[in-house]
Amino acid sequence: MAANGHRAAPEHTHPDEVTVANALAALADPVRGTLVRELAGSADWTRTCGSFDVPVGKAALSHHFTVLRAAGLVEQRDEGARRVNRLRRAEFDARFPGLLDLVLRGD
Repeated sequence: MAANGHRAAPEHTHPDEVTVANALAALADPVRGTLVRELAGSADWTRTCGSFDVPVGKAALSHHFTVLRAAGLVEQRDEGARRVNRLRRAEFDARFPGLLDLVLRGD
């Protein structure tokens, strides 16, 4: 938490700054894959961090979102006490054409 009692805004990495190795590593984890698939099927900014059905605790979930932000896959913003998410689909697809489609297909 920041000194004013509010948590710090999340830091984001733009997909243009991400290597393909980092992108693949982020997408290789099954929990992160679930998060990305669920975000892909949801409208932007409609999913809170706690709305995902994944078998990890709050601290581990926070870590997974940190990895996804660092890989340029997810953007987060705070709306009151809630943190909402969006998949950075267009930006990521521009950087790695077709990669997200392959992951989402699950082949």
